[in-house]
Amino acid sequence: MNKKILSIMLAAAMAASVMTGCTSTATESSEDTTAASAASQASSPAASAADTSAAEVSSSPYDKIVLGETGTDITTEIKLLTNRTDMLDDTYAGTSWAEYLAEFNKIYPNITVDIEGITDYSTDSLLRLQAGGWGDIMMIPAVDLSELSNYFISYGSLDDLQDEIRFASDKAYDGQVYGIAITGNAQGIVYNKAVFEKAGITTLPTTPDEFLADLQLIKDNTDAIPLYTNYAAGWTMGAWDAYITGTATGDATYEKQILPHESNPFEDKGDGAHAYNVYRVLYDAVADGLTEDDYTTTDWEGSKGMINNGEIGCMVLGSWAYSQMQAAGDHPDDIGYMPFPMTVDGTMYASASPDYSFGIASDTTEDNQLASMIFVKWMTEQSGFSYNEGGMPIDLNSTNWPDLYAAFDNVTYVASEPALAGEESLLGDINAESELAINNGGDEKVQSIVEHAASGDESFDDIMGEWNAAWTSAQETCGATILN
Repeated sequence: MNKKILSIMLAAAMAASVMTGCTSTATESSEDTTAASAASQASSPAASAADTSAAEVSSSPYDKIVLGETGTDITTEIKLLTNRTDMLDDTYAGTSWAEYLAEFNKIYPNITVDIEGITDYSTDSLLRLQAGGWGDIMMIPAVDLSELSNYFISYGSLDDLQDEIRFASDKAYDGQVYGIAITGNAQGIVYNKAVFEKAGITTLPTTPDEFLADLQLIKDNTDAIPLYTNYAAGWTMGAWDAYITGTATGDATYEKQILPHESNPFEDKGDGAHAYNVYRVLYDAVADGLTEDDYTTTDWEGSKGMINNGEIGCMVLGSWAYSQMQAAGDHPDDIGYMPFPMTVDGTMYASASPDYSFGIASDTTEDNQLASMIFVKWMTEQSGFSYNEGGMPIDLNSTNWPDLYAAFDNVTYVASEPALAGEESLLGDINAESELAINNGGDEKVQSIVEHAASGDESFDDIMGEWNAAWTSAQETCGATILN
């Protein structure tokens, strides 16, 4: 495979300051104007390449692209920033970026896609975005929804795209879609089936207490680490946030409509569910010695081979991790994926959410914008990326679901609904003010659970009390109505 088409340039970190805090809604009129301008920008390249009127294209430029027909006369080079550095490695066991690009170039031989991988993506990509001149496509970092139009063009209207792509509302603002997910994830647990069998586990757990009991069986009956935290990687700890929404409540409105207004969301509600019991699993597992001996020495890349070889029982990660664990050793058939063990009023749910989303730069050329949109649509509809990575298909017309979801037959998927009108920035503001960063890179707060559980210097209830206090203070500062 010719990998000269890849340009692997690791950029040095740039100095920049990130201001956080609660924002006023007084800027909405200017943001609306910016969004409209971004939508207009997006329509221009698509209109020049398709046999449709400008008015038709402007309503949904992504929707008007016909792969293999639109943009075949373009000769250009575009640049993509990605967090998937592993796919740039010659030894990557899955489908590499080089292989995807080779297939893309069979249809569009004159569009060259350069890939730059960034290891500390959540931090460095945001700095690159703020500095400008980063390229043409990036996986959108933690940007407030109201700011999306400052950096990215619109793919089209939410009304048009929500029937074509999954999670269309996730990166939408003021009725325009600024990001299309690279894949979708169900939130569950990746585990080694052989380890579970050796431990004597015959039925997958459905509650936190059952899960903790199973971890104890793994410790008692095998040599495997029952639950591997991946503490040292940092970003892997933030993954725990994903389970406190749909999985722990069964409510699609919880994350963006209820949580910003909920009183003390981290308290024990006495139902064995909600955020309290999600994070309690981690605290109790560490406190009971059911994790690695030294959390500071965990190794993300090494953990993939360890779980494949039966040295680890399970890890709490999104479904995207399944294919990586399968590819990391000689025992792919031993890797399984199960729902997070939580039952809400007799039903199990699984949070369903997008992975990183493709965003297209608003300050690049019209040809590059169209070429970028074509590449994104090809990745979504024809590349097979979601299936290869064990993800939910983003193309709503696709029926190609990976086998890993077999254990979710009796589980209801829950994707978060958008914030209420006028509150699009509220959750982000409270996240920033409280410094808890729920589902927004809040790695350190979850790492603190591991630290306190290991040292025994603070009880779980005290930790949750501190989080509730920080959340309440942020709600008050941001002017959120607090509901019991």
